[in-house]
Amino acid sequence: MALRIENPALQARDNDILSTDNLDFKTPTTITITEIPPSPPTSINDAPHDPSLVLNPAFVTQEFDLLRFEAAAYEQILTGNGLPRTTPTTPRTQPSDSNSDVRISANEEPQLENTSDDIDQLYSTHLISSPYNNPGHYLDLTTLPFPSLLFAKALSALAPTRPDYATAPYTSSLNFSVVLSVLRSLSADAGTVFPASSFYVVVFRSQLKEGIDGDWLYKLDYESHREACESGGLLKYWFGKGSGERRNLATCFWHSREDAYNGGKGPWHKKARAAGRELYESIVFSTHRFTVLEGATGYTFEDWKD
Repeated sequence: MALRIENPALQARDNDILSTDNLDFKTPTTITITEIPPSPPTSINDAPHDPSLVLNPAFVTQEFDLLRFEAAAYEQILTGNGLPRTTPTTPRTQPSDSNSDVRISANEEPQLENTSDDIDQLYSTHLISSPYNNPGHYLDLTTLPFPSLLFAKALSALAPTRPDYATAPYTSSLNFSVVLSVLRSLSADAGTVFPASSFYVVVFRSQLKEGIDGDWLYKLDYESHREACESGGLLKYWFGKGSGERRNLATCFWHSREDAYNGGKGPWHKKARAAGRELYESIVFSTHRFTVLEGATGYTFEDWKD
């Protein structure tokens, strides 16, 4: 039986994530020829209106906990006027050392696009669609049909709603009410009503064995995600942090079942499947149809049936 949710109420915590009341865009009064970070466009007319453009990933944190629990990737989504939601600061030139979970080398650090125009450097078509804010792990928005493009951008606001998400019901564990609210806003900005659309969702519930090789687990996940991004169609990959009982939840949103199939055919996915018995006490894999209703007024979530 499908689960149907109509007009879900936004939660206070999620509203805090989406608040833009404190934005401060300042217009420079002088021009200095020096090495400075890109500044926001100084007028609405300077801002792009291409829906495939987002804030360059180089201006967004790499910290796992902010990306998976605080929806930090939502900072990439531009306002209705095509402006950044926060004032961009200097892009990173060194890997973040504030989170020991992140194992990224300096040569993988997101860099500004190679262009002489500051405004061009400020924007990108690459969306951070997972906790991995690194080259090779982005979603290229130009490859998607418009409904999937909008939904992928809305999923940048995805975050857990409760600490027991690893074992709690799926639809009450993630803030889909917020995602739909963002989707309605993005559709309105584009001057359209979001059409009823279905997406392919994979859910993983797992329990790790004690004393596993964490570096190997990370490598398998990191490279498998890179393969999926290169294949295309992966709108969102989210995973939490293991509980005291080493239980966790992970989920993928795909444009289509075919994309999911193709994304899982690479050598790193084969290695990950082969390592399952070595790493996990248990892992439960399920596939579902996530249908956004017309106007993004609600959704249904049901087992996938061909």
